[in-house]
Amino acid sequence: MQEPTYSASYVRQLDPEQRQKFLESLSDDEALALHYDWQFWAREKQLPPPGDWFCWLIRTGRGWGKTRTGSEFIIDRVRQGYKRIALIGQTKADVRDTMIELGPSCILKCSPPWMMPEYEPSKRRLTWSNGATAVAFSGDEPDQLRGPEHDTAWMDEPAKFKYPQETWDMMELGLRSSPDPRVIATTTPRAIPFIKKLIADPMTVDVVGSSYENKDNLSAAFITRIEQRYEGTRLGRQEVHGEILDDVEGALWTRDLLDKTRVSQHPPLARIAVGVDPAATTGETGIVVVGIGAMGNLWHGYTLDDRTMPGTPGAWGNEVVATYHKWQADVIVGEINNGGDMIEHVIRSVPGGANVSYKCVRATRGKYTRAEPVANLFEQGRGHHVGLFADLEDQECSYVPGEAKSPNNLDAEVWAYHELMLEEEEVEEVYVYDEALTISRF
Repeated sequence: MQEPTYSASYVRQLDPEQRQKFLESLSDDEALALHYDWQFWAREKQLPPPGDWFCWLIRTGRGWGKTRTGSEFIIDRVRQGYKRIALIGQTKADVRDTMIELGPSCILKCSPPWMMPEYEPSKRRLTWSNGATAVAFSGDEPDQLRGPEHDTAWMDEPAKFKYPQETWDMMELGLRSSPDPRVIATTTPRAIPFIKKLIADPMTVDVVGSSYENKDNLSAAFITRIEQRYEGTRLGRQEVHGEILDDVEGALWTRDLLDKTRVSQHPPLARIAVGVDPAATTGETGIVVVGIGAMGNLWHGYTLDDRTMPGTPGAWGNEVVATYHKWQADVIVGEINNGGDMIEHVIRSVPGGANVSYKCVRATRGKYTRAEPVANLFEQGRGHHVGLFADLEDQECSYVPGEAKSPNNLDAEVWAYHELMLEEEEVEEVYVYDEALTISRF
């Protein structure tokens, strides 16, 4: 099928009655073309900016239309004749589900029939009839971008990548041979150095937008809910209005502290713990992996992974046990104030959980008392994040003890650090369950 042509700008300038007559006069092919004409449907901010730029950064609230804009940008670059495209998400699954295949605004859903690419999941590749290809890469594995050359790249949610700067560097070096390389980066904003550096780059066009700008395409229930729950809150400023937030006065961690202590690799680890803080009723269950390794004559702690997730006990139980085995952890540490014996029951009931080493702790002190010594480890240069953990770091830098319930990610991390580095100072009630399920109390 040949792509029909017509002027979207002509349709836009018509009054409502004239526009209706025009639409009724369209042939089936012309109506189909209108359906897929992004120039017609897009808001001005969703169209590529004019001028000589390298990166088009779109940092906006949820529901603004970031993914649709990214998909349409890639389709348009293929239409213009660009042939080598990198699709980079937080994980390969994110690229597949959000950018390529399953999401309502993914490339396959936005592609017109006359430009529909062939998707080969096993090769992580899209191929168009003009020879253009797009390959999926992960922001958690930047070295995958070492070697391949591209003329176009789309990075989705780089503020959540574990290694955002390293991924950017590898991607940028791969754009070396194109006469007109272009990158689109679509993200919910976070106050990390990579995003701030990108904004400050003179070759970046920075677009900021609110979820409300796409109000016509969002459900009334969604709009009502975000107005009621998030307007006037810090989370709303970031997730709805697209603001980059500064540190909160009184928080135990700062962005600068986390950046100064961040590492990309860790030494050999002596022990690894998986901290678990279950959701009380609804919400997310915190699942954070921490390891301990020697640097000189001192122990250092390393936050290795954040697998925090919403879901049923069966779902998070499977994730906890899978994480335990993936990291070859020594122990799972669970807080029983909210979950009681249910946590152990869930873990023992899922595949692979019968013989894991499990330790439950009951909080008898305040959250500040537990969290402060962990923050002090970072102040001393003995606590580190291996890579970037966007959600966890947002919580560390915004939680003020005594003002609100601490987030489950943070609680899970704190329990793991206490198990590995601060146990001798603990005065919590602790029960240890070994692989034979014998119980001791101390």
